[in-house]
Amino acid sequence: MNPQNLPETLIWYYIIGTYGIYILGAQFFFAILLACFLTFYLLIKWWNQTEETPPEDKITFSSSSWVWLAAMLVLAVALVIAHLNFDYGLVQIVKSSLKWIPFALFPLVGHLNIRPQLIYRAVCILCLQSLILIPILYLASILNIPGHLYTSPLAALGGTSSRHEVILYAIENSGRTRLHLFASHSVGLGIVGNIYFFLAQQELDQKWRCLGIAGAVAMILSSVSRAAILCLPFVIVSVWLLTNFFRPWVQFAAGLASFLTGIFSATLINALETFREQFHELRAGSSEVRAIVLRMTVRRWQNEAPIWGHGVIEEQGPAVAAYMPLGTHHTWYSILYTQGLVGCIALAVAFGWSLIDLLFKAQTSKQAKVGLSILLVLFLFTFSEIIHDSAYIYWPGLVILGNAFRDKV
Repeated sequence: MNPQNLPETLIWYYIIGTYGIYILGAQFFFAILLACFLTFYLLIKWWNQTEETPPEDKITFSSSSWVWLAAMLVLAVALVIAHLNFDYGLVQIVKSSLKWIPFALFPLVGHLNIRPQLIYRAVCILCLQSLILIPILYLASILNIPGHLYTSPLAALGGTSSRHEVILYAIENSGRTRLHLFASHSVGLGIVGNIYFFLAQQELDQKWRCLGIAGAVAMILSSVSRAAILCLPFVIVSVWLLTNFFRPWVQFAAGLASFLTGIFSATLINALETFREQFHELRAGSSEVRAIVLRMTVRRWQNEAPIWGHGVIEEQGPAVAAYMPLGTHHTWYSILYTQGLVGCIALAVAFGWSLIDLLFKAQTSKQAKVGLSILLVLFLFTFSEIIHDSAYIYWPGLVILGNAFRDKV
């Protein structure tokens, strides 16, 4: 598997060289530069194409890509207005905008002539690298080797310092070891592991497919993220049901399941409530703090900036929330806090349109089915993480999502 053009070359060597970029602490800035360059390359090709351009080289933007781009522009406008309302300067506006670039642009990059199989193979190679590193990092934890190695000098350019830190492992207050690998935090690794699982599944070579899937699952487990561990089986089952629901026997089984659910509803509700309590008890302190943060976030949003938001998330929250910043740990609450109701509606429209589009296409298109899996992973993580903050890590999934937008029914 070799790259055949400039976009493929850049993407291939970036993915397989992810750990090298991570050691430099440069992932955040390199991902932004890659997204901007490939988008510029895309626009040049689109502008210069003619009627004589071969069909395989023509750039055509799908309706979903236009909706996605429009939603990102609305979010950008809301962000700028919020900053102006609270008298933040140009420098802060630029800093706040940077983290949105990978999330906004990489789905557009997917409209370039980039073979999905090349990304699948590169992801499998990265998963193999991770599979080798994970036991080594656990051994480092056992030997009490310092988990935090250093912070890259690139942190001086701005942004969250965790994006530029090189960390072997992290120890929770409970004494449990959590790995970050090339992510800035363990939940981010959980997002990557889930997305890479569905990318590795599409690898045609059985050896690489097995290694890729094993590496992706290892990422999920080593992140010790409750959301990540639950997300994988949920998305697998959901995608299967959504793409097979029109089969008669599936509809019959669904009807029977609905009937039985009605009969045993009380028992099921009690079982779900017990599961929810046990789930929160796994990290009871974290769940309690998150609940406080979310309540205070909504209160501040409603009382201070309901339409356009506050623009930025403060570095430190109140003492009652264990100093956890308001507007974190939840995408929808974060958007409400920073970009107000306008931004939240824009993101909801982008997700809703994309879901409907891919759901129809996934009935006949394998590529759209992969895109649907990625979209569901991102949607589930919106309830436990700020997904656009980690887009510079899982961006290969966004490229495949954009590629899925291109498919025609």
